Amino acid sequence: MYQYIKFIMELKQIEKISKALSDVNRLKILQYMQKNQGKVECTKACNLLDLAQPSISHHIKKLVEAGLINQHKIGRNYNYSLNHEVWDNYMLRLQNL
Repeated sequence: MYQYIKFIMELKQIEKISKALSDVNRLKILQYMQKNQGKVECTKACNLLDLAQPSISHHIKKLVEAGLINQHKIGRNYNYSLNHEVWDNYMLRLQNL
């Protein structure tokens, strides 16, 4: 029973990550991060996409909630970095479905 519950929880996480990856703007943010040593500042993300700051914040929030990126507050600003552990686990789980 425990392994079944664990499996369902893992599937929910895979679903959450997959939904976060289903938006082109989020993919652009991730692509930019990958090209910049896995990091981005919120202000640079605003310059990257032709979207208002609240929209950028929404997309970044979805990526943080899915665990794909980590959020670091420095003063009044936030920096974001790729969460390589979650990426690796996600890719491994997809290969074993």
